[in-house]
Amino acid sequence: MRVGVLALQGAFREHIATLARLGVESREVRTVKDLEGVEGLILPGGESTTIGMLMDEYGLIEALRQGEMPLFGTCAGMIVLAKDIQGSTQPRLGLMDMAVDRNHYGRQRESFETEIAVTGLPQGVRGVFIRAPVVTRTGRGVEILARHQGEVVLCAEGRCLAAAFHPELTDDTRLHRMFLDRFVEKVPARRR
Repeated sequence: MRVGVLALQGAFREHIATLARLGVESREVRTVKDLEGVEGLILPGGESTTIGMLMDEYGLIEALRQGEMPLFGTCAGMIVLAKDIQGSTQPRLGLMDMAVDRNHYGRQRESFETEIAVTGLPQGVRGVFIRAPVVTRTGRGVEILARHQGEVVLCAEGRCLAAAFHPELTDDTRLHRMFLDRFVEKVPARRR
């Protein structure tokens, strides 16, 4: 199995390190050609407007919309996956029927860490929230997997998993494992 990590901007190196701890081969993805041979793609945290603009410029938005590749977005990656971004017309994949509020918890100095209970995991995960978004609306097909103070911070739909926080900034690999088990491993062998 090889998983790509979008490496245009943001915390991509941390995701690569997490995948390595799981024994999963990874590849930095910057162009459509880099998608060849990867079975899933992680969209890291960073600056969502910049990530969306670069993805659009390099043809990644169109390629990912047309394909069936499993996607895992964290923080800015969640924003890029959302159909609606409050107060923004930035480029996005729009593959998840949800609306997000960028920087919901405030500026950098309001960043925090907290324990998050996640559906399907026996123990909570450490949520690192840095200028984090929250989901303000979900469509019928969106599965809510975790909330923080009533706000949706982890959800899934179709081939996508999205977290408002940064699991790659902790030693806990369980959300990456969830992505691999639920989304990447179920891809039929002929599509690999």
